[in-house]
Amino acid sequence: MHVTHLQLVDFRNYAQADVALQAGPVLFIGRNGQGKTNLVEAIAYAGTASSHRVATDQALIRAGAEAAVIRARVQHDDRAIVIELQLNRSSPNRAQVNGSAVRMRELPRYFTSVLFAPEDLALVRADPGVRRDFLDALVVQRTPRLASVVADYERVVRQRNSLLKSARASRLRPEQLTTLDVWDDRLIDLGTQLITARAEVVELLRPHVAQAYSAVAGEDHRTRIALRLSIHGSADDAFPAEQVADTAELTEMFRARVGERRRDELDRAVTLVGPHRDDLVLELNGLPARGYASHGESWSYALALKLASAEVLRADAVAGDPVLILDDVFAELDHGRRERLADAVGAYEQVLITAAVGADVPDRLAATRIGISAGTIMGEET
Repeated sequence: MHVTHLQLVDFRNYAQADVALQAGPVLFIGRNGQGKTNLVEAIAYAGTASSHRVATDQALIRAGAEAAVIRARVQHDDRAIVIELQLNRSSPNRAQVNGSAVRMRELPRYFTSVLFAPEDLALVRADPGVRRDFLDALVVQRTPRLASVVADYERVVRQRNSLLKSARASRLRPEQLTTLDVWDDRLIDLGTQLITARAEVVELLRPHVAQAYSAVAGEDHRTRIALRLSIHGSADDAFPAEQVADTAELTEMFRARVGERRRDELDRAVTLVGPHRDDLVLELNGLPARGYASHGESWSYALALKLASAEVLRADAVAGDPVLILDDVFAELDHGRRERLADAVGAYEQVLITAAVGADVPDRLAATRIGISAGTIMGEET
């Protein structure tokens, strides 16, 4: 799978942009602040309906415009599709594939990419929510139908929290307790599905993370990843078990734990048990990566997680490799790591790279160069 053409209208700093792309490595080059990242952000958005830089879409629409348009032509073998998105300030966003309307959450069915950017250092250093979002995004990319499970679970948590707040304010009327039981059932059903899907993804990621970390770092390091589940009780310092129980056991543990925490939930008016309170635990050489890993080690770990996710998607995809996007990555790496990263990604069908300094990128990844200046595509450079 690769992108052959990208058109933008009023997206970020681009009033208009029109660029043809080739398979293989493509380097977008230009000084900082010219719009390189905006291009790859738009490409990634075409498959995820989300940005790696901002939480809301308003920032993606050019100042003074009411809407932005992303149009990407994607090729796999002899099949081509056109994905068109319209992001609106005052009305719902719209998506089309080959001229037919689709829901935004269906986009992963048609196009898959994996983007690594400096912001991804948060995968190692930030709070558990960042790692949960990473897992859920990969779950949906692998199995797009689970987007509805993720969305429904989040809705149930919000509505259950609202009921808990109301119950606390009114000192819990009997009918509220009955209603809470109904929401418990939905929480447990959807939450168990989400835990199971995350556990499957973590199992698939595990060997690829170890391989990718060694490939990038060039040294023998021991990585371990596993889910820490709130249904198992309070978090402790021990590394969690790498295997997760089957669905029946998970459901039973989930229900028991919800019952145990009912009084605490009513007192605090918040849902305390479920995948929204879980974490992906990362360990390096026997120590938690968060808090112990150096900047270079954290960077390598975050990059390994993204490369591993690309390998997982690559193994599952019927439409070929995901498009791999490396945004301002090579400037952070020394010469050895740059060369090893080039070796690790060189076999992907399309690798899109941004850089301010061409010399940072190994020559074999910079054969096709596209210059960017002040929101203008300058064309291919030689």
